[in-house]
Amino acid sequence: MTQRNAIADLTAETAAIDELVAGLADADWQRQTPAPKWTVADQLAHLTFIFRLAGTAAADPQRFARLTAEVGKNFDEAVNNALRDYQGDPPEVLVSRWRSERDAAIKALAAVPDDELVPWLVRPLPPAVLACAGLMEVFAHGQDIADTFGVTLERTDRLWHLAWFATLTWDFGYQARGLTPPDTQFRYELVAPSGELWTFGPDDAQQRITGPAVDLCLVVTRRRHRADSALQATGPDADHWLDIAQAYRGPAGEGRRPGQFTT
Repeated sequence: MTQRNAIADLTAETAAIDELVAGLADADWQRQTPAPKWTVADQLAHLTFIFRLAGTAAADPQRFARLTAEVGKNFDEAVNNALRDYQGDPPEVLVSRWRSERDAAIKALAAVPDDELVPWLVRPLPPAVLACAGLMEVFAHGQDIADTFGVTLERTDRLWHLAWFATLTWDFGYQARGLTPPDTQFRYELVAPSGELWTFGPDDAQQRITGPAVDLCLVVTRRRHRADSALQATGPDADHWLDIAQAYRGPAGEGRRPGQFTT
């Protein structure tokens, strides 16, 4: 496939968030999204907080260490506290804060040499991998906003980064549930939005996931139930993985119900 630039693709994906929230009425910002108890404003506030963390990690590692020390081990609690920090913001202020933190984070990540590591919540990551994690956040929370208003998003091959990231974090779903990952490797054969075939994992793996790359991204971010996707599993381990897959650490959350959304 064509070599893709994670920073450039992250930049383009974040611009789509601006399009989603452009022109919203004040009342629309308080609409409930499919994520229980999260409003549209909460979704953008969360993204702003995550990009603030990423920008600080890339630009000022010592300050990031102090910031995460304050966060402590309970990241979910830190996220909820961060949301409260944005709750009094009028929409135009929240959007301004989002754009500022987003732009600063992307600039800081782009300035880190590819062969260096950026400190992060569990372990240091290369800047391109952290950009993939950022793209995962943008994809997930942008989807929540789009679903709130019934908007169908145009997906592109920029999602290669998220599909690849999902194969790196394949064991997160087991960790979140206190399960031991199987001692096997998975093969992923995914059809990109462009129609290109993306493959990850050993050619001869017996456990396989096949189907649209967009569906994989929706399932691993838990924005769609596997029953509402066109993904297929070959092998019992792969089949179980589709039930618990997630591309982020920590609690899985409620996810989405079967039939809540259709492909």
